[in-house]
Amino acid sequence: MPTYPMMQIDAFTTEPLGGNPCAVIFDCDAMSTETMQQVAREMNLSETSFVMKSQFADFRARYFTPAEEIPLAGHPTIATSHALVASGRLPFAGGESSYMLELNVGPILVEIRGESAKTATFTMSQKKPEFLHKFEPEEVLDSFGLKEDQLREDCPVQVVSTGTPQLMIAVKSTDVLKKIQLDIPRYITLRTSSKFFSTHIFCTQGIENGHTFARHFVTPPDLIEDPFTGSATGGMGAFIWRYGLLNHNEFIAEQGHWMGRPGQAQVEVVGTPNAIETVKVGGPAVTVLQGELRI
Repeated sequence: MPTYPMMQIDAFTTEPLGGNPCAVIFDCDAMSTETMQQVAREMNLSETSFVMKSQFADFRARYFTPAEEIPLAGHPTIATSHALVASGRLPFAGGESSYMLELNVGPILVEIRGESAKTATFTMSQKKPEFLHKFEPEEVLDSFGLKEDQLREDCPVQVVSTGTPQLMIAVKSTDVLKKIQLDIPRYITLRTSSKFFSTHIFCTQGIENGHTFARHFVTPPDLIEDPFTGSATGGMGAFIWRYGLLNHNEFIAEQGHWMGRPGQAQVEVVGTPNAIETVKVGGPAVTVLQGELRI
């Protein structure tokens, strides 16, 4: 029976059971895509990361939700980086370091800073943002129980991709976010008829010390709401900078507090609003499980 070392990591938090959990499975070079998908369904988390060797980067990882493989994701990247360091596979003795991680969208840079492996912060540079299809508000509002006057008037409803295409909807306040009523059949129809993976609904108002707060929605059989979404936080950062929703290119993003899994990321948008080069999204992580997968 094949066995694989594994860890479960909570990303974008320093507290166990906060942030967003991700299972990280090591030594998956010979594991089939079908088996990876089955394991991701077994883990039943937002994503599971499968780590293997890379021919041109330091490591390669593939990310699967319970339903499908996705090209780039944020919290699995933070979780995978933490797991590599915590397990000793990626040497880090404190200070500053970096490594290249190969994903399905290509290699990305991950920077590591901190006094030790346990307290390190990991920052990923996401792909150059693409500003894609714009929706009329009436095309999407019914899926979330929102009204047009709850949206910000100074930006569109638009799909943005920094590696994974996600629908961005900016609302006026956290009070609006609380009122979201997801209509799952309508949302499934919207998603299957459009070219985006998931939806990030946010406002430029924090819960604790943040500048933004967000809720993130996918469709069954994946978990319907995500505690903290690193890739969409990058897309949101690009969207905010492009449309001038904040007047500074660095900010703190918050998510997951109402789900009992508070998470926080530091975001930096690199480039001018009309020529964004990358979005850096970073945060800490903590190990909550370590063991062996037997399949």
